[in-house]
Amino acid sequence: QVQLVESGGGLVQPGGSLRLSCVASGFPFRSFQMAWYRQVPGKQREWVATITVGGNQFYADSVKGRFSISRDKDTLYLYMISLKPEDTAVYLCNRYPPEHFLSWGQGTQVTVSS
Repeated sequence: QVQLVESGGGLVQPGGSLRLSCVASGFPFRSFQMAWYRQVPGKQREWVATITVGGNQFYADSVKGRFSISRDKDTLYLYMISLKPEDTAVYLCNRYPPEHFLSWGQGTQVTVSS
């Protein structure tokens, strides 16, 4: 079965760092672009970053210079540094572009607060 499982979130102080992971299964992971999104309850889901099959990376302006997306084998990563309170959200992974979306996983909560 197709599955996306996010992990690595938690509570961190402003300026702190986290590494998120997304383990993919049930489809040819290496054949698809992947992306990270984030969502705050009651607000529109926001695109964060994309990585292509070849490893090229693209970022939203709001996270550029602070976040880094990578992939290996069956796992997608998001390295987050210099975290800000406005980064607080549930972070989710999925295939990219949206036409290739799978069912969303549960996501992992990132809370940036002092």
